[in-house]
Amino acid sequence: MEKKRSNFTGSIGFVLAAAGSAVGLGNIWRFPYLAAKGGGGVFILCYVVLALTFGFTLLTTEIAIGRKTGQSPLTAYEQMHKGWGGIGVLACAVPVIILPYYCSIGGWVLKYLSAFLTGHGAQAAEDGYFTGYITQVGQPIIWMLIYVLITATVVYKGVNKGIEKYSKILMPILFVLIAGISVFSITLKHTNADGVTRTGMQGLAIYLIPNFRGMTVKSFLSVVMDALGQLFFSISVAMGIMVTYGSYAKKETNLMKSINQIEFFDTLVALLAGLMIIPAVYTFMGTEGMSAGPGLMFVSLPKVFKAMGAAGVLVGIVFFLMVSFAAVTSSVSVMEAIVSSMMDKFHVSRKKGTILTTLYGMIVGVIVCLGYNKLYFELELPNGTVAQILDVMDYISNNCLMPMVALLTCILIGWVVKPKVIIDEVTLGGYRFGREKLYVAMIKVIAPLMLLILLVQSVGL
Repeated sequence: MEKKRSNFTGSIGFVLAAAGSAVGLGNIWRFPYLAAKGGGGVFILCYVVLALTFGFTLLTTEIAIGRKTGQSPLTAYEQMHKGWGGIGVLACAVPVIILPYYCSIGGWVLKYLSAFLTGHGAQAAEDGYFTGYITQVGQPIIWMLIYVLITATVVYKGVNKGIEKYSKILMPILFVLIAGISVFSITLKHTNADGVTRTGMQGLAIYLIPNFRGMTVKSFLSVVMDALGQLFFSISVAMGIMVTYGSYAKKETNLMKSINQIEFFDTLVALLAGLMIIPAVYTFMGTEGMSAGPGLMFVSLPKVFKAMGAAGVLVGIVFFLMVSFAAVTSSVSVMEAIVSSMMDKFHVSRKKGTILTTLYGMIVGVIVCLGYNKLYFELELPNGTVAQILDVMDYISNNCLMPMVALLTCILIGWVVKPKVIIDEVTLGGYRFGREKLYVAMIKVIAPLMLLILLVQSVGL
């Protein structure tokens, strides 16, 4: 007898778990830096338009595939159409690659949280602190292992007692913390040594108001592609996660309503992430501080917290606690996509699947941590960036595999099995499919073309 598949108890659990997966380090770490790089409001405008069209299409497709087949990615695509199971293998490869390096970054977050909790926030703001930490051999490995165990504990407990239960607890707290820091960020005011006064409201204007001054067609298209690439992180598509979570959704769940809610929560949190970070960094460090790249969270922000004085210690604790919650809700979904695929394909128990995945995450996580010291090398990637182990894994998963999975999914649904299969699943139970015509146009023509451009750009052509 085949064991009955676990389900989320209701639509709230499903929405919060899916939103929790989407709201992770990609939103809080990557979104603000890309927004600062892409002219603030210009990037925001592109992102929101793409979220409502492109993001909506991929999210709807993956959740519907999951619920229709009742399977995780490794077996779901084969059920959709014989001979297309290769998409599932590629989709499952993404979380396998992401898990170890995501847990390494999660370990960095825990380290910074502990630094602020133990009164060492000022040291964390010093030049070279971040580089000094990640180039150590022991500490990054210890924090990574702790982070993997936290993630594994939630996955081990299962769909209802683990993922759904913790999502219902962590997501509301996470949202309150993000909203609170965002409001605090725009109330800031600072006068530097040169007598120049900057405010959070000025930073807010830079962040939200589109500035097309000096922007060429080429630079605008670059911003569009950045926003498109960010969407993969922001809504957790093309990595098997939404197929897995969709497979746990009950048949009576109103999918369109749930998808709209996930889309709303995720876009709101992505925008609030920028609102938390950009006005604060601008106030204390000007536009120069905003160009810190991915180091914005670990290099620029501790300096901002230090400049706030006594209040900065508390804000730093709250901020890194919030980032820890966001990171865990995402890494849980990444690990769950792997464990669920093992359960469906190889019929192992959740216990065995979780233990094997945890051991894999720990072993490869150690290699990722050593990539900054014992195993350090520099490799130029096709897109022109210089990389070591973590960057290479990030490039393979995000720049190559994810656009490929999304493109092949669009071809499968748009042209092989036809969009009606997804539309029928979404409208099951008499529910309405909002934006149906947009969905068909996106899945058949617009999304594949955009993904092809993104893929060509990613491999440096």
